Amino acid sequence: MATDNPQTPDDHAPAPRRRDARSPSRSTERPGSPETRRTVVRRRVIAVSTIVIVLSLFVGGTVAAVLIAAPRILPPAANVAGTTSAVPSPSSTPELPMPAVSPVPTPSSPSPPFTPPPPAGFDKTQLSIDDPNSYWFVVNKLRPIPDAENFVPNELSDIPSDIPNPNGYQLRLTPLAALAAMFVADKNEVGTQLVAQSGYRDYSVQVKAYQYYVGIDGVAGADKTSARPGFSEHQTGLAMDILDTTSGCTTDFDCFGKTASGKWLAANAYRFGYILRYPADKTAITGYEYEPWHFRYVGTELSTEMHNTGVETLEEFFGLPAAPDYAG
Repeated sequence: MATDNPQTPDDHAPAPRRRDARSPSRSTERPGSPETRRTVVRRRVIAVSTIVIVLSLFVGGTVAAVLIAAPRILPPAANVAGTTSAVPSPSSTPELPMPAVSPVPTPSSPSPPFTPPPPAGFDKTQLSIDDPNSYWFVVNKLRPIPDAENFVPNELSDIPSDIPNPNGYQLRLTPLAALAAMFVADKNEVGTQLVAQSGYRDYSVQVKAYQYYVGIDGVAGADKTSARPGFSEHQTGLAMDILDTTSGCTTDFDCFGKTASGKWLAANAYRFGYILRYPADKTAITGYEYEPWHFRYVGTELSTEMHNTGVETLEEFFGLPAAPDYAG
């Protein structure tokens, strides 16, 4: 039977190559096939993604480092010279508060005027003017000392030796302390030495004093210069006749009122609770002629009030009747 004519080894056509079992198989796919294109795309995507991840890590780390270091490197914006603040828009500009306007009161409802409370007046009833032991006791020709023959005031005390006291008189304790302070003040402010000429006199001593003046001036004359027994301020232990060691004045004349000490006492005795009991031009009220040496203790509260109000006599201050003469 006839067969095909196979080529023999010595023919010129090349013999077919045998595939080596160790070499990889060639793809049976052609380069332009869909499978090949998908593979290429996947590889490119993977490569690009890897690059992006690496760049992101690098850039992110750099930015973080910059942000962390920024406060140390850059000064605050408010301190940077030449920095221009952003100008707020008109809508964001804060509005200035409008000043409050007080309502104007209508004439129909005026505010009532403020009336300050009246100042508290001086209480003239704090102490008795009728008790002979009271600092405010008023004794004159119409107001005798009750039970005068037996009355002896409280707290009589001897005048200390550093105060000139030629006749050895006494004074009540509180008026005596004030007298000592007044004598010291006169020495410091005027430079003179005052003398405690006559202080407390009991009833019997006043009898003798009054009779002495009656013998010289008669009853009418004595009544102008000396109190009758039972009507004398000296018996209260609150009065002192004061002179000085340099002027030579006595209680027989009114020259002491013209001396430096007499003027100082008249102007400053109130600071120590004393008043000039028988001022000039007050005889029609007090019943006695001017005695610039006769000072009466009433306490600083009353003496200051009398000084401030300009009232000179106890009769006027307490609204008592004038006492120019004795009742009988």
